[in-house]
Amino acid sequence: MHILSKFSLAAALAVSLAPLAQANDAHHAPSAAAAPAAPAEVTLTEGEVKKINKEAGKLTIKHGELKNLGMSPMTMIFRVQDAAMLEQVKIGDKIGFVAERVGGQLVVTKLEVQQ
Repeated sequence: MHILSKFSLAAALAVSLAPLAQANDAHHAPSAAAAPAAPAEVTLTEGEVKKINKEAGKLTIKHGELKNLGMSPMTMIFRVQDAAMLEQVKIGDKIGFVAERVGGQLVVTKLEVQQ
């Protein structure tokens, strides 16, 4: 009888703790509210094209603050993600652009000529 009472006690504990385990799993399970949000649209930074180097695939841009990179306004050289971007601009053009770190380099990933 002693073995039976130990078994009964273990069974009773398992049954009584099951709702707690389920509640704990539900607490840690990802919910729709906790799911990662879609990437926020990165705002375009205003800039002015100062130099175009088609051979190297680079633009020199005088730009405003690059908030996504934590950079102050300055003039600097960027690679372009797509060489076709270099055909869209000329020196002196006002542009809106997005720059990101790609492989350790700053790369223009989006470019729009301002009218």
